[in-house]
Amino acid sequence: MDPRALETLRTIGSQGGVTAAAAVLHLTPSAVSQQMAVLQRETGVALTERVGRGLRLTPAGEALAAAAEDVAVALERAQAACAAFLERPEGIVRVSAFQSGAELLLPGLLARVGALRGIVLECTDEDVAQEDFAALTDRIDVVVAHRPEGAPVWPGVQVVPLLREPLDVAVPLDHPLAGRASIRPVDLAGADWISVRDGFPIASLVREVVARSGAPARIVHRVNDFHVTEAFVAAGHGIALLPRYTFGGSTRIRLVPLAEVLAGRRIDALLRRDRAERLVVRRVVHELQSVAAAIATLP
Repeated sequence: MDPRALETLRTIGSQGGVTAAAAVLHLTPSAVSQQMAVLQRETGVALTERVGRGLRLTPAGEALAAAAEDVAVALERAQAACAAFLERPEGIVRVSAFQSGAELLLPGLLARVGALRGIVLECTDEDVAQEDFAALTDRIDVVVAHRPEGAPVWPGVQVVPLLREPLDVAVPLDHPLAGRASIRPVDLAGADWISVRDGFPIASLVREVVARSGAPARIVHRVNDFHVTEAFVAAGHGIALLPRYTFGGSTRIRLVPLAEVLAGRRIDALLRRDRAERLVVRRVVHELQSVAAAIATLP
């Protein structure tokens, strides 16, 4: 079997269709369909099936895709065995992070990797709904993702924990609660909240805090850009939950720890199992862990 066709099958499964897989693989949809036709003739079984306008893998297709991942891992491991004899790992590594995670981690990562020779980082910001982070690994080597405290890790990818970032209540400098050492949910009853869109981390935590306050929800704005949220809070248009390490140095708002609720987010690096075998990718992940470890020692 052609390893490229096996890779295409895996990508159809993770991306949910031929068109999306073609975009990730930089192929035409017809080329993807042709590869699948050849693969199905070789195996003698149906590997995909129509569901409405979409396409999904059959049980046989899922079984072959799982085996294809092992093939890809073995091939990358073989290449890494030879690369280990090089003086240093070299190559291009693509890294993405959600916006506030990019602000928190990527400048330090660029500085550390810049001190090495032979590794080129290509960085981008990718903030998607929590369930969609794993699919980004089809086209990005290292995906920095975030999830609410206690949420399960992403299935089907290698997950490298980076750090836990506390989430604090952001209030204006002149807010009555700004001088508190901590805030309980009941103290926030009836407050106007600035949250994020549903499906994104923090939205569920805001709902939990509002529920514990004993008052009906009053979410007046939904903004995913935390810098816009910071500006709204500073201007008195509501309160919010903001990440401590990212916004702890703000002079426009006050961050107050939240009591009675375990408020935080987990930040992880996601990788496909095969790409995790590449020495150059492993070196970048190591440097990323070092950046995160330094941040996690902050108060």
